[in-house]
Amino acid sequence: MEHTQTDGGSTDPGEDGAAGPTGPDSSRLVGSDRVLAVLRELARYPGGVGLEELTRVIGSPKPTVHRALGALRRAGLADQDARGHYLLGDEFLRMAFAHHEARPEHIRLRPVLEALAARFGETAHYAILDGREVVYRAKVDPPAGAVRLTSTVGGRNPAHATGVGKLLLAHQLDTVEEVGEWIGDSPLERRTPRTLCTADDLHRDLHASRVRGYALDDQENERGVNCLALPVYATSPTTPSGAVSISALTYRTPLSTLVDALDEIRAVLGTLGEPHR
Repeated sequence: MEHTQTDGGSTDPGEDGAAGPTGPDSSRLVGSDRVLAVLRELARYPGGVGLEELTRVIGSPKPTVHRALGALRRAGLADQDARGHYLLGDEFLRMAFAHHEARPEHIRLRPVLEALAARFGETAHYAILDGREVVYRAKVDPPAGAVRLTSTVGGRNPAHATGVGKLLLAHQLDTVEEVGEWIGDSPLERRTPRTLCTADDLHRDLHASRVRGYALDDQENERGVNCLALPVYATSPTTPSGAVSISALTYRTPLSTLVDALDEIRAVLGTLGEPHR
C-alpha cells in the first residue's frame, strides 16, 4: 500500500466527493475522513486493489485517493505490491493483532474456547452485541482434519438469527413491546426458513432463553449449522459482556448433544459464566 504524498486535511477544489455504492457512505469526505475511508476500503481487498478501482469505489478524484494512500503508506498502514496494487500494510496488521491479543476478554476466554472446540470437535466463538448485529471477537476451530466454519474474527451476523445474539438480546429486551421497538421499521432478515422474523416469535424465544439461561440457534442463521450460547461476565458482575457459543454442523453434533452437555459446558466457563450480585 503505497502512494505518494498525503494530505490529512487537504481542501483542494473538487477533492471531496460522495462515496461510491460500496464506499463508506454517501457523505462528503474531507481531510482525515478521506484517509480513513481509503483505509477501510483497503480492508475489503486482502489480495490488493488497483488505484483505478479504489478511486471508483471511494468516489473521490484519483489525486485525492493517491495522496491518502501516500499518507497511509508512510505510516506503514498501507503497502504496494509488485503489481502496483495497494493493500493493508504490515504495521497496520501488527497493531491490529497486538490490540486484539491484548484485549482482556480475549485472553481470559481463549482457554475456554480451546477446551470447548477440543471437547466437541466443533467451532467455539466469543461474540458481543453491536446494535442489530453480533461481532465475533474470538474464534477457535476444531482440531485439524475436522470440517470448519467460515466465520472470522471481526465478522458480523444478524443478532436475531444467532444463538449469541439472541442470548444477549434476552438480557436487554424483556417485553414484546421492547422487541418491537428494537425491530423498528427495518424488517428482520430471514436467513433461513427457520429464522425468527416477527416480534412475537422473537419475544417468545428470548423469554425462553432467559428462563433456561442459554440460547439456541436451530439452523436459523445458516442451514446445517446449529448453536448453543451461554452468557459471559468478563467485564461486569451483573451484565453479560458477550456470549460464548459452540457452533456445530447438524449432521455431526445435533442440538440435543449440546443441550445434554450443558453442565459440562458451564463447568468449562467457570466463574466467567456466572453473574456476581
